[in-house]
Amino acid sequence: MYRVLGSLIVVLAALSCHAQLTIPMGGGSGSSDTNRKSSRVTSRTLTGTVFDKSDKPVANAVVYLKNTKTLMVKTYIAQNDGTYRFPELSPNVDYDIYAEKDGKKSNTKTLSQFDDREKANINLQINTNQ
Repeated sequence: MYRVLGSLIVVLAALSCHAQLTIPMGGGSGSSDTNRKSSRVTSRTLTGTVFDKSDKPVANAVVYLKNTKTLMVKTYIAQNDGTYRFPELSPNVDYDIYAEKDGKKSNTKTLSQFDDREKANINLQINTNQ
């Protein structure tokens, strides 16, 4: 009886040692998880150009950017070449964007939180027939 019990203890101890040796060897995916986390975007930039119906840049158009979580609105006056820029935007928020000039307005577009580009570009077109 003692001999069987002794053999059982030896077998259990061997299995325990074997399990301790094999667990660390299978943990190779930890480094790739670390690499993924460090490459996450912490902020993003939205740029674009405001055009009219004939694809000419619209200078001094007011571009509105609305954070859909907080409803806070930022504005930017387009440059002479129609370009605008909103830096340091949260990657975890959807933003609605449109442009307006002389009472005429573009369609509203959305920068989605699922768009993982660090530098997004959305062009806007003001409908001159409104």
